[in-house]
Amino acid sequence: MKILVVADTESKSLWDYYRPGKLDGIDLILSCGDLKAAYLEFLVTMSHAPVYYVPGNHDEAYHTQPPEGCESLDGNILVYKGVRILGFGGAMRYKDGPYMRSEKEMRRCLRKARRDICLFGGFDLLVTHAPAKGYGDMDDLPHHGYECFNELLDLIHPEYMLHGHVHADYGKEFQRETLHPSGTKIINAYETYLLEYDEKKPGRFYSKGELIKRLWHSFR
Repeated sequence: MKILVVADTESKSLWDYYRPGKLDGIDLILSCGDLKAAYLEFLVTMSHAPVYYVPGNHDEAYHTQPPEGCESLDGNILVYKGVRILGFGGAMRYKDGPYMRSEKEMRRCLRKARRDICLFGGFDLLVTHAPAKGYGDMDDLPHHGYECFNELLDLIHPEYMLHGHVHADYGKEFQRETLHPSGTKIINAYETYLLEYDEKKPGRFYSKGELIKRLWHSFR
């Protein structure tokens, strides 16, 4: 399965200079946030692939006018061709906004998602806007990562975590790929990243009872 992941800045190649056929062969498009709704609407129109997204901290307009024809992953698990995808939007709260979330607020979002995680036996891909703390984040508050994401990776061990928020032009802080101690491969999808995902490879499934034990006291 070919998954096109986009984040933070609209690709001129895919929008300004788009030519028919550029998106041929793409099975799924995932957005990690901070992209114009019109861009996501263009991608879902010009491709044969569904577009799933999480909102970034600058996507205030999504709150009232979400991208048409696209599906939100924020706090939800969506399944595509057997691949379970969980998403959380927003970034560390440094001002007021619908997608500004403190560590405490993000933990609350994760607690709400526990029921779906148990229902689906875990998940294969974690899609976020902000990174996990210590893995591709920065020292300034707006670009701090979330510690609760580390806890989630340690509990579930998904194959990939895909995020944005930290731009390639920020310099040495930018990390395209990182391996988390949980075994999860973390990818910063700034602008575009093409992920070749083997959907035939069985994902890690947990029993409902095991997940309840793992998650019951988590994200306090």
